[in-house]
Amino acid sequence: MSEIVTLCGSTKFKALFEEYNNKLTLEGKIVLLPGCYMHADNRIITEEQKIKLDELHKKKILMSNYIYVLNQDNYIGESTKSEIDFANLHKIPVFYYQN
Repeated sequence: MSEIVTLCGSTKFKALFEEYNNKLTLEGKIVLLPGCYMHADNRIITEEQKIKLDELHKKKILMSNYIYVLNQDNYIGESTKSEIDFANLHKIPVFYYQN
């Protein structure tokens, strides 16, 4: 069975998400990603939509063997911190990309 990995990080790093989605997929992993890139695409959403997207991403984390945090420029925002805490709480391993 293929490993399942959820990519976490700021949605302003859309290109990095795409790069790692390709890389990990070619390694035979099932990759779960954010469904929307608000920061990179300059999209405005409501607070209710943000809460629902955060909940959805945490459901993806629960499905995963591990999460991979894309912390370009050493940046980890509040949403990503909450995802890391959530993974730790559920004993899901956390790995980090750093450039």
